[in-house]
Amino acid sequence: MRDDRGGRVWAIVGPTASGKSSAAMALARQAVHLAVTARRDVEVVAVDAFTVYRGLDIASAKPSRADRAQVRHHLVDVLDVDREVSVADFQGWARDAIADIHARDRTPLLVGGSGLYVRAVVDDLEFPPTDPAVRSELEARWADDPRGAHAALVATDPEAAGRIEPDNLRRSVRALEVMAVTGRPFSSFRTAWDDHQSRYDLVVDYLEPPTAVLRARIAERAERMVAGGLVDEVAALDRVGLSTTAAQGIGCAEALAVLDGDLDLDDLADAIARRTWNYARRQRSWFRRDPRCAARRHRNLTGLLAAHDAGSTDRTTDPVGMVTDTVDVGVDVAARPAAADPDRPTTGGPA
Repeated sequence: MRDDRGGRVWAIVGPTASGKSSAAMALARQAVHLAVTARRDVEVVAVDAFTVYRGLDIASAKPSRADRAQVRHHLVDVLDVDREVSVADFQGWARDAIADIHARDRTPLLVGGSGLYVRAVVDDLEFPPTDPAVRSELEARWADDPRGAHAALVATDPEAAGRIEPDNLRRSVRALEVMAVTGRPFSSFRTAWDDHQSRYDLVVDYLEPPTAVLRARIAERAERMVAGGLVDEVAALDRVGLSTTAAQGIGCAEALAVLDGDLDLDDLADAIARRTWNYARRQRSWFRRDPRCAARRHRNLTGLLAAHDAGSTDRTTDPVGMVTDTVDVGVDVAARPAAADPDRPTTGGPA
């Protein structure tokens, strides 16, 4: 992994269906005129556990080929669907992509809705290793005594124990496993989680539409996925073999349920919309806790564009007063010549 601390990184984040991709494309076309990019072109790094998969297009709401031809995207279509993805894996791939973009004197634009993945890339978060043999031994030892496992944790890492319910065997075992494998207290890996200090010169724009708008978009998105051939896409990939990560994705899991006869096709869009909304609520909660998102929160694309038209990386958009509650509007910006071949391999992916 290449170390590229201190360079400018721009991130547009928000819950699913908040308009992140549209905002990224609209602003990428104006990048050379924006202070946030240091007047340089941008390349997008898709911060998503599912757009990495080849063939998982409808289920992951992948950026279109047209968008990828106009603005280069990284970490899209870099992995076969039978491969697993961990946060630690993604952290390394994305940081390599950022370093590559900086090396070509461009500004990385991170776009994503997973707060965990975004923070893994931009902050100095550590992800302790796992050892299945050690974990199995600990699980067997404490299977009938979860409070005993917690007591063992209290004796060795009271700070970590204080964050775990005494009856939560899974979390207690995980903390004990990390100590056995690394020799470090589990709590020592948490320091960066509380700091919200980036390894980069980071500017974050957070999109959060009003609840009614977001719920309507989620419902429309689910309908489009089903009408666009989601079930056929997942059926074809399932014949190849889906990784656990891919199979658990929103849309993919529900389509598999239809194929298995556990969900009626007529109920598929509603099931996807319900699960997406529950996820979007968790996304909002995550981003609202991050002070960098709270400082630059926008209700729609109009507000986000207004903030950057001002030419300042410090200006905030009032979440209620400055912008309207309307849905995203079109932006009249001249498209530059194609910036990338969407079939060209992207940097930062797995070897």
